Amino acid sequence: MIVVTGAAGFIGSNLVKALNERGETDVVAVDDLERADKFRNLIDCEISEFLDKGEFLDRVRRGDFARPSIVFHQGACSDTLANDGHFMMENNFRYSMHMLQWCQQIDVPLIYASSASVYGLGPIFVEERPYERPLNIYGYSKFLFDQVVRRALPTLRAPAVGLRYFNVYGPREQHKDRMASVALHHYHQFRREGRVRLFQGSHGYADGEQRRDFIHIDDAIRVNLHFWNRPVSGIYNVGTGRGQSFNELAMAVVNSLREANGQVPLQLKQAATQGTIEYIEFPIDLRDRYQAYTQADLTRLRNAGYAESMMTVEQGVAAYVRWLLRHA
Repeated sequence: MIVVTGAAGFIGSNLVKALNERGETDVVAVDDLERADKFRNLIDCEISEFLDKGEFLDRVRRGDFARPSIVFHQGACSDTLANDGHFMMENNFRYSMHMLQWCQQIDVPLIYASSASVYGLGPIFVEERPYERPLNIYGYSKFLFDQVVRRALPTLRAPAVGLRYFNVYGPREQHKDRMASVALHHYHQFRREGRVRLFQGSHGYADGEQRRDFIHIDDAIRVNLHFWNRPVSGIYNVGTGRGQSFNELAMAVVNSLREANGQVPLQLKQAATQGTIEYIEFPIDLRDRYQAYTQADLTRLRNAGYAESMMTVEQGVAAYVRWLLRHA
C-alpha cells in the first residue's frame, strides 16, 4: 500500500497516475475535497481508498492505520498570497510534523513536497541555510519543516526526502485558479484574447525577460519516483537547472497554439509588434516581493543519482498545450 497526501491536487494526482502506470493500484488517496472540483483529477486514476486529510490524521494518531510501504506527502496549502498564518502553519508545518513522526515510528520512507519559495528573492538557489529567506507565510511553513528534517538527518530511522519544487506546470492544475502556472494563464489569455500580457522591464531585466526555472510536471514526478526507488535522505531542488524568460514561455504557448491551428510560428519581435505579446506596467507593490530570477542548483540532485535530463520550456509547453487541447 502506498499513501499519497494531496492526491487530488496538481502534483499528487499526477503522481497517482504515474504509480498506476507502474502497476501500483493499492494507493490510499488523502486530500481535502472542500474544493470538490478537484475530484476530476482522479477520474482516470485507480485508488484503493480515499480519506479526508482529517480522518487520515486521526487514524494515524490512534495507531489504527495499516503500515504503508511509503508515504508521498504532497498535501499543502500552496497559496503564496494567503494571509492566514494559523491555518498555513497548522496545515503545512504541523501536519508535516505528524507525517514525519509517524513514518519514523513505523520505519517507512517519507517523500514530501517542499518549495523553492524558501529562497525568497535569491539570487542563489542552493540547499543551504544562508540562502533561505522566505518572503511569505507559505514559504516560511515549508522552510520551517525543512529545518526540522535537516536537524533530524543524522538520526533518522527511515529515509526522509524533501523536494523543493520550482515553477511546476502541466496537466491537472486547472483547479488552482490564480495559483495555476503562468503557462496555463497564458494559454487561456491567448485563446480568449489573442494575446499574452507580460510585465514590462523590472529588477534590471528588459520587457518580459524576468526569468524563472519552469519545470514540467512529468519531470517533477520522475524525481519522486527516483527517490522511491533510491531513497537517499536529504533536501533537493527540483527544477531544470535553467532560468528561462517569460518571453520564452509566452512564445512557446503562442506558437504551440498557432501550430495547432496550422499557422506558422512567430518570432518574439513580430509578436510584440503586432500585439500578440503585450507588455504591461510592473506593479509597484510587487517590486520587493517578486522573484525576477530563479534557477535551481541541481548539484545535490545529481549527486543523489538522478541523471535524467529535464524538458526545456519549449518542449514542455508544447506537450502541455497538446494535452490541454485534447482535454478542452
